[in-house]
Amino acid sequence: MKTAHKYRAYPSKEELEILNRQMFLSKELYNLLLEKSKEYYKNTKKTLTQYRMNVWLTQIKKESPEFNEIYSQALQNVSKRISDAYKSFFRRCKEKKLGKKIQAGFPRHKKFVSSLTYPQSGFKIERKRVELSKIGRINFVNHRDIEDKIKTCSIKKTKSDEWYITFSVEKEDKPFVSNGKEKIGLDLGLTDYATLSNGQKIENPRILNKHIKRLKRKQRKISSKVKGSQNRKKAVKRFARYSEHISRIREDSLHKLSYVLVHSYSFIAHENLQIQNMQKNHRYARSIGDASWGTLISFAHYKAGSAGCETVGVNPRDSTQECSRCHNIKKGSEKLTLTDRLYHCNNCGLTMGRDENSGIVIKKRGLDKSIPTTSGQGESHAFGDIVRPQLQEADVGELGTIRGVSR
Repeated sequence: MKTAHKYRAYPSKEELEILNRQMFLSKELYNLLLEKSKEYYKNTKKTLTQYRMNVWLTQIKKESPEFNEIYSQALQNVSKRISDAYKSFFRRCKEKKLGKKIQAGFPRHKKFVSSLTYPQSGFKIERKRVELSKIGRINFVNHRDIEDKIKTCSIKKTKSDEWYITFSVEKEDKPFVSNGKEKIGLDLGLTDYATLSNGQKIENPRILNKHIKRLKRKQRKISSKVKGSQNRKKAVKRFARYSEHISRIREDSLHKLSYVLVHSYSFIAHENLQIQNMQKNHRYARSIGDASWGTLISFAHYKAGSAGCETVGVNPRDSTQECSRCHNIKKGSEKLTLTDRLYHCNNCGLTMGRDENSGIVIKKRGLDKSIPTTSGQGESHAFGDIVRPQLQEADVGELGTIRGVSR
């Protein structure tokens, strides 16, 4: 199993020049290889393989010596990105033929590259520094030691010019041991962030709403600046920095919530939502994006294993319309709309909260699945390596230990 360890990095001025130069060359190489792959397809009617692109790299380096400034494996990673882009393109084409309403999206030229990846070698950690081949020794905040085998190293620049180093780590799969606690179904929503099958509700924090006025103000300041001016660039950077600040607040909240969930329950069933399709409804798109349900599920998945919890994704079809007692499904004019918050079954007479009923349906569907999506495969920071000291084991006893969670 692979996990990622992310650290804040602080390159020196000399290292910044080298990094920006290498990212510019990576962009040029990406566009060059993309053109070559298009030409190769026109001549042979075959897709250019990653291996053949790497063979071409040797010739390109002879013709253009500036590409020798980048470590060889970091260069080969550029060809991998093109290969992955083509694979994704063909996958989307296949899905479109099967009737899925998506755009194929042919690989396009890049205007910039904001990251470099060392896939196997060329990097070495020295306490609070990481030595990157042909770049230098970069300082980073080593807040957590890495004990497992490191597979790859990536350095990335954000839109606000902050730098981060990410190590992809391969961990051993540990035998799963259940924590023996309650099993629940999780219904995600907007009125309440989540409703559990046992009746508990989690309040929607609506993080973006608390910062939207200031965010819009910064956006208007960008519009008032002359295009191409230094003042406009500074305003863009201030906007990007504040946007990243909001993202970190949201991520921190979801980390805490997922931590509590996987330690409070032994089994969590959730809906496999098509969030991108849901965001096509422009009335709710911003609220759905702010909720970040996919991020919560992702966090719960990787933390579940060592916390003794199983997470299972189920088909969300008609989970709101199905009765949790008799399994009758409302159809036609009986169907519940988004404004209907109470579920009443005309077949068996059950009356209860719409979201609680849906949570029970999701739980039953999850228990009916023979193979869980994730069963003890995730890795939590719960035991031995607590990232957030404020969440000690004493806080995990009940779901209500985190603000916004009510019974």
